[in-house]
Amino acid sequence: MKPKITPCLCFDFQAEEAVQFYLRTFGEGCIVRTAHYGDAVPQHRGKVMLIEFELFGQAFQALNVGPQFVFSEALSLSVDCADQAEVDRLWTALTSDGGTEMPCGWVKDRFGLSWQIVPRGLIEMHTDADPAKARRAAEAMFTMKKIDLAAVRRAFEGATSP
Repeated sequence: MKPKITPCLCFDFQAEEAVQFYLRTFGEGCIVRTAHYGDAVPQHRGKVMLIEFELFGQAFQALNVGPQFVFSEALSLSVDCADQAEVDRLWTALTSDGGTEMPCGWVKDRFGLSWQIVPRGLIEMHTDADPAKARRAAEAMFTMKKIDLAAVRRAFEGATSP
């Protein structure tokens, strides 16, 4: 069943490259459909217009529109990571070939799309009922680019050394 709402990501004619990169990076997904420009837009006739794809069952569209639309941090895709190994693997992949590390577990891939690479358990520490523990976890995270879950957990628990 087609979802009612699907994020549409606009690219400067890099949709095919981006979709292949996301499928390789996340390892669980597929291309559902590819549509090409026709006679209605003769300057792009035959080029890929839209790729419908899925990652972990989430539908996306990749639309080739040109340089007039660019991504910003106002939209990011948050990835729930099972453990530090998954955080490390995705961080490395998304920062490769021109991606950019950002503070607090955010990264921009080489296409400019922002991702939040979030290790499981991080949000629970930030929202713990004990405000001192939550504050220590947040303060530790604020010093990081890629999240080191063990270091955040040590701060959360009040430990002073690794």
